[in-house]
Amino acid sequence: MDKRAFLKSMGKMVAITPFMPYNLNAREIEFQRDYGNNEEEFWKGIRKDYLLKPEYINLENGYYNITPQPTMSRFLEHVKNINYEGSYYMRTVQWENKKRVTTRLAALVGCPSDQLIITRNTTESLDLIIGGYPWNENDEAIFAEQDYGSMQDHFALIAKRYGVVNKIVSLPNHPVSDDELVALYEEQITPNTKLIMVCHMINITGQILPVRKICDMAHKHGVEVMVDGAHCIGHIQVKIDDLNCDYYASSLHKWLSTPLGAGLLYVASDKISKIWPLLAEHDRDPNDITRLNHTGTHPVYTDLAIEDSIDYLEMIGLERKEKRLRFLQRYWSEKLRNVKNINVNTPVEDYRSCGIANVGIDKIAPADLAKILFYEFYIFTVAIDSANVHGCRITPNVYTTTKELDTFVEAMNTLASRA
Repeated sequence: MDKRAFLKSMGKMVAITPFMPYNLNAREIEFQRDYGNNEEEFWKGIRKDYLLKPEYINLENGYYNITPQPTMSRFLEHVKNINYEGSYYMRTVQWENKKRVTTRLAALVGCPSDQLIITRNTTESLDLIIGGYPWNENDEAIFAEQDYGSMQDHFALIAKRYGVVNKIVSLPNHPVSDDELVALYEEQITPNTKLIMVCHMINITGQILPVRKICDMAHKHGVEVMVDGAHCIGHIQVKIDDLNCDYYASSLHKWLSTPLGAGLLYVASDKISKIWPLLAEHDRDPNDITRLNHTGTHPVYTDLAIEDSIDYLEMIGLERKEKRLRFLQRYWSEKLRNVKNINVNTPVEDYRSCGIANVGIDKIAPADLAKILFYEFYIFTVAIDSANVHGCRITPNVYTTTKELDTFVEAMNTLASRA
């Protein structure tokens, strides 16, 4: 087709289909539905916001929280809009928008925006600190065998590369007191200790650790603390400034329910200049945290969806959500704590856990338990069989019903009676 014929055909197409640009301000979309006037009706309404597979009960929300449909609709609009604008968006407003979202996120997590960056996940955030820390031979790091495996793997790498000495503690599933936990870390500190990694909420059991007490103790010895808060943001109330930590990381595709590929990293202002960037950046002030945030071209629409996820969380209310998640966990765990052959591997005290807990059955390997729950009872979860934790991690979400948890409790009682 020659140029004249092509233009003529395009003219006919425009006449048939008028030019309709995408909505370039997807944030104007609001939540339209009435969620009811009481708690029961409210959570039924929330469940309607989720597109759920009917083939099984999903009790493995800890890896990735399904994004609710109102947030997903906004996210898809961002994808369309950025694709519509192409390089124009990327070369003009992407940085301004990211800064705005970062400011909103900082307000949620309780820290200054100039000490926070958006990353892809907790692993990237913590690895940036572990790999970028100014290690010397015979420096020491302390962490727990219950910490996330990828972080432990990176500490193993720096031990090989720099001659760092890693000291590994083991945390009890049922601590007697906060002092017991603090002492486990303090007993390992020497003049060579530089950094402690501690979980805010242990991913395999849901145990919440006394982070502020550990940080205060460590700082008395001149030791810095890096906190793995992968499961905390959007799950429990977190004010990073109140924790007195030096570094804090989280994944926003977990309990904040942002689409996959969103995380955060907090670095205390006096620590920013000492961390070596993961990827090279243009010359910047050593105290400018954005020098740690060079990622190259990435899916910037996910950054925008963080703000939409915060909107949805604020519609629910973080305090209300935390209360609901704790209720759901206690609903099933209290029914199983005193059952013969069943072991709940999460502390009994309310303040030591929230939505996540872990449970096992005597004489049934965790991997087998997970398979039986799925193939016999149509319940999906994940097996944990290491670091003094032997069971399945159970992670309901805000859409989970007590009826579904009754099904889980009944299944566990049935299996326990067979053991």
